[in-house]
Amino acid sequence: MNPAAAPQGSGLRGLAQRIWLMIVGRAVLLLLLLAFFAVAAIGVIGIGVSVVVVESVQGSASAVNVAGSLRRLAHRAGGLAVARGMGAADQAAVQDAVAHFEAALDSPAIANVLDRQPSSVFASIFRGVEAGWDERIRPRLLTIPEASPEDPQASLHYRSLLSEVDAFAEEINTLVAVLEHDVESRIEQLRTMLGAALALLVFVVAVALFVLHRRVLAPLTDLRSCAARIAHGDFEARSRHTGRDELGRVGEAFNAMAGELSVAYRELAARVDKKTADLTRSNRALELLYYVIARLYHAPASSESYSETLQDLEQTLGLTGSFVCIEPKHGGPASAIASTMGECAERLSGGGDCGRCSGRATPWSYHREGEFDVLMVPLRDAERHYGMLRLALPLGQRLEEWECDLLEAVSRHMGIALGISRQSERERLLALQEERSIIARELHDSLAQSLSFMKIQVSLLSSALAGTQADEGARSILADLREGINVAYRQLRELLATFRLRIEGDFARLIGNTVSEFAARCGMPIRFDLDLAGRHLNPNQEIHVLHIVREALSNAVRHAQATNIRVALTSTPDGEIAVAVEDDGCGVNADAQVAAQHFGLTIMAERARGLGGLLEVLERPGGGTCILVRFNPEPTPTRTPIPIAQEGK
Repeated sequence: MNPAAAPQGSGLRGLAQRIWLMIVGRAVLLLLLLAFFAVAAIGVIGIGVSVVVVESVQGSASAVNVAGSLRRLAHRAGGLAVARGMGAADQAAVQDAVAHFEAALDSPAIANVLDRQPSSVFASIFRGVEAGWDERIRPRLLTIPEASPEDPQASLHYRSLLSEVDAFAEEINTLVAVLEHDVESRIEQLRTMLGAALALLVFVVAVALFVLHRRVLAPLTDLRSCAARIAHGDFEARSRHTGRDELGRVGEAFNAMAGELSVAYRELAARVDKKTADLTRSNRALELLYYVIARLYHAPASSESYSETLQDLEQTLGLTGSFVCIEPKHGGPASAIASTMGECAERLSGGGDCGRCSGRATPWSYHREGEFDVLMVPLRDAERHYGMLRLALPLGQRLEEWECDLLEAVSRHMGIALGISRQSERERLLALQEERSIIARELHDSLAQSLSFMKIQVSLLSSALAGTQADEGARSILADLREGINVAYRQLRELLATFRLRIEGDFARLIGNTVSEFAARCGMPIRFDLDLAGRHLNPNQEIHVLHIVREALSNAVRHAQATNIRVALTSTPDGEIAVAVEDDGCGVNADAQVAAQHFGLTIMAERARGLGGLLEVLERPGGGTCILVRFNPEPTPTRTPIPIAQEGK
């Protein structure tokens, strides 16, 4: 084998393969081009053949006419020759008839036919006719002798000439028939070729239409149907027409696109499902947090709030049980405030230290208890640890990240609720202690002083009874003692009324009720003016102001001997609140004995300092007293400890 032939063969084979691939790759376009070229070729060939046939028969009709006229001219020449022999015509007429025959025989129409077909049957017969004319007919026509018609020899000669002319005319008839047959055969060939071209054209067009329908229209219809299915959401639609031609490659590309769209749609649907699940989960988590916060806000110390919270957690997280254990406030064992899994396992087993629920326990840790895995979640706020939330899960199950986040938020709110509950308890304890201090102060400033006064009077009574003037001194001391007891009893009733006072309803209505109460008690009208200019007092400020007004009115009614009293609560231009109680009585220094027994001013001064303001006791220009307290309602009021031990000494 020649080594050089292999690469050459390989190169030719590769070139042939590339050409074939190129042809196959453009099969539809190639078929359409071939059909177009076939139709064009058939049309060109048909037109060309028609032109050739037309050219071949051009002048044949004239040649047939001229050939047909040769018979007439031959008979005319023969007749003239016989007539000359009989003396009926001259030689010039015969020569003229011969000249006409030869002119027709040499006509251009017959010459054109002979030029186009020099070797045809027509040419052979024509040459025979021409030779018969030149050799037999023409010489006899020109040399016929003159004789009498009665001459038998002449008649025989004339009949022989005419018979020969008739035979020559038959040769001319054969020439004409051959020429006519040749023309008709050519016309028949043209008809046959045009019919074949028409049939071939129809066949090519039909094949082209079939190929166009199968290779173009059907794939396009299928692609349009698949596109419509994809537009309606059916991403499994695939084109059946694939291959190496143009539309086949379009179908493959469409199928690849549909596959990618299907994958993208499934991925998008999966992402939408995941987002929907996440949103549903977030909605459930937010709903759970909402209900947890609402319960713990309204009842932070109620065990029912924690029990309902545990039930919601179990339903949301798929738990098998839960337990809330709270550390004690002042030592001792922890206490369970809510449980759906029975008693604490450590407590039932005798473990008294409750180490797993204390602040020393490891938070967010799993440990096994019987048939469950228990998760320990601390309950704490920003300041301290309050206990543990124990959640029972099936063995091996662990919470997801979002469940841990939700659980951490719930545990944080539970810790905050426990902190708020304990803070509320501390605030209530402080309020109780403060109220007890107030009661002690009020008792010290009222009943204690009165009782001290009565104690002194009793001592004086004892001394008076031991002296000589027992009757008169005893009566005076007993009168003072009776007055002190009356004062103490009246102070006790006022203290009871003050301690039973409740801040309920609108502050303006409460102040108005207080003014109406004292007006009814003293039997005189009390003027009341209220204009706070939109300023508001908190509950602590309202109760202090109310007590100051009551104490000032009590002093005015009992000691001032006034005929007109005015109470005013106004807002000053600098933003302060001014509380004024005025009367037109005798003033604070008019009666030394009443002033000595009056301790309400000290109490009002303490309340004014509790409001962050000052108490002023002023003399009115027209006589009487004005009790004035000014304070700013915006800052948080601070309380100054009352030196109880130094009052009333």
